[in-house]
Amino acid sequence: MNGFTRLILLLAANVVALWVADRLVSGFTIHHIWPTLIIAGLVLGILDWVVKPIITLLALPFVILTLGLLLIVINAAILGLMTLLVSGVSLSGFWPAVWAAVIISIVNWVLITALGLKD
Repeated sequence: MNGFTRLILLLAANVVALWVADRLVSGFTIHHIWPTLIIAGLVLGILDWVVKPIITLLALPFVILTLGLLLIVINAAILGLMTLLVSGVSLSGFWPAVWAAVIISIVNWVLITALGLKD
């Protein structure tokens, strides 16, 4: 599979994960669903690729101390940052961010595994 196809499939996985979180989590809302979903999926992918590794590295001692549970909070923070950058996506607090981050992570993991996109 070439790089462009892989990138499109990863974007599609993010879009589906965001859509599922929008449907399941009260307090996480995506308005103007399809255009906003595509933009949000792209922004979330970029943040996961660029910002998340830096934050995770800086917080590594605490990630180890909490046995990885801090990664859920880091994912929620990345999701919160995405809502600040993408108009049409709203998040109403810490717990909706945590639940949405958990759902997005699970859906992404399932889709990436099913599509054979794991590195």
